[in-house]
Amino acid sequence: MSGTRRRVTIVGAAATSVIAGIALLPNWSAGAAVSDDPTVDARTKATFQRLADAVFTDRTNALIAGGRADADKPLTDGFSGDVALSSGTARTEDATRSALGQRKEKLAEAGETYRDASTTVTLNATRVTGRTAKAEVTETTTLTYARTRGNAPKTTGFQARHELTFTADRRGDWRLTGIRDADQGGLAVNTLSKPAPVKATAAADTMPNAPRAATTRNPAAAPKTGTTYDYKAMAAYAEKHWNAYNKDYPDFSGRGAGGDCTNFVSQSLKAGGWKHVPGYVYDYTRWFGNADIQSHSFIGVNEWSWFAQNSKRTTPLANVYQMEVGDVLQVDFDKDGSKDHTMIVTYKSGGVPYLTYHSNNTLRRSVASIVASYPNAYYYAYRT
Repeated sequence: MSGTRRRVTIVGAAATSVIAGIALLPNWSAGAAVSDDPTVDARTKATFQRLADAVFTDRTNALIAGGRADADKPLTDGFSGDVALSSGTARTEDATRSALGQRKEKLAEAGETYRDASTTVTLNATRVTGRTAKAEVTETTTLTYARTRGNAPKTTGFQARHELTFTADRRGDWRLTGIRDADQGGLAVNTLSKPAPVKATAAADTMPNAPRAATTRNPAAAPKTGTTYDYKAMAAYAEKHWNAYNKDYPDFSGRGAGGDCTNFVSQSLKAGGWKHVPGYVYDYTRWFGNADIQSHSFIGVNEWSWFAQNSKRTTPLANVYQMEVGDVLQVDFDKDGSKDHTMIVTYKSGGVPYLTYHSNNTLRRSVASIVASYPNAYYYAYRT
């Protein structure tokens, strides 16, 4: 795929750069008439949505093999249009696109390339205060693998929520002045934001530490031999609910650091046969969750690890590539000893486990992609 081509035209000292047909603007024109507080009508909201779609499509295209020939050219300020990127946001997106190009190279080194992508953006809500508008959007992206072997997945996909800030200039024209990832996990392949850290409790020193797993390719095989749990049911549940949340459980995707990732994995394990261990919600040796109440071990990253180890429901794996369907991967992104994210394996092909998780909602992302995107993190693999 060649991606969305960018056209840059220089006119005197000013320039117009178009992302998917949307013009970029400077922050405001000196001497322009000052308007009253602008309103956001249906037409403007539609333009907000199209601009968001253009920006996130642009990011995703930076990951496509054989993408735009001008992927390393900077964005420059323009001078026309009612809704556009501010000059500062354009520079930020230039840097993001460049960094994603570097990620594409790392992914290729890990044996993962994409040949095509589809991105759509839905505008969920808009809040206007004076000359500032906050637009909440959901990005849905599907990436098609360039090369697959055997029964390996042909695609991977994710959903990501973002908050876009638009600011009206002196004439009442809107500029996109900020983009914030609204998901706690921040683990979409086309985002560079650092996932929010999850802090362990003050008593963490007395809790069991899981051994770290290596990330080298082609380790010694570690096939599953137990039949205690239904691993296909775990995977089926996760893939059914990766972007359609089960209403029988609360949604923690917008609540505090860590989001819904461990809650989602616990639900999947429960679907495959993990039984409740009732008790006090703060007791990490207990594990239970339903619509009304959840133990901290059911929804907390570190607490789940403590329960999983103490209950002997899991054993550690030496290498992330040894994981099989139903196994769990946790990541400590900043290597501070407190784990930050939980994922479950729902598919494996060609020796590569594929992970499904919440916050961001993601289906079948290869462990190679995770490791290539976060090469300096600590990884913990659990055989369930």
